[in-house]
Amino acid sequence: QVQLVESGGGLVQAGGSLRLSCAASGRIVSINYMAWYRQAPGKQRELVARISSDGSTNYADSVKGRFTISRDNGKLTVYLQMNSLKPEDTAVYYCYADVYVSVRTMYWGQGTPVTVSS
Repeated sequence: QVQLVESGGGLVQAGGSLRLSCAASGRIVSINYMAWYRQAPGKQRELVARISSDGSTNYADSVKGRFTISRDNGKLTVYLQMNSLKPEDTAVYYCYADVYVSVRTMYWGQGTPVTVSS
């Protein structure tokens, strides 16, 4: 099985920064892509940022220019650097991995809460 362990969430004032980490472990043959999603109270889960195996990235319009997704292939870890945080960024942030184990499989992390105070 594959596990995704997130860390780095917390409480921060508006304008501040946080860095989320997601470490993947298990019998991973290769990673297709990894991503960060978020879900605010009463809202649907939404894609925040995604990084593919070739290093290409995609961002939600609401975070472009403020968030940066990156990865360390050797450590099977993906990061989300969040700058200029706004109260509307408050949500539980989930790591997502599309990987090849024996077959192509998708996994979710347990989520890490981010609260941005005004």
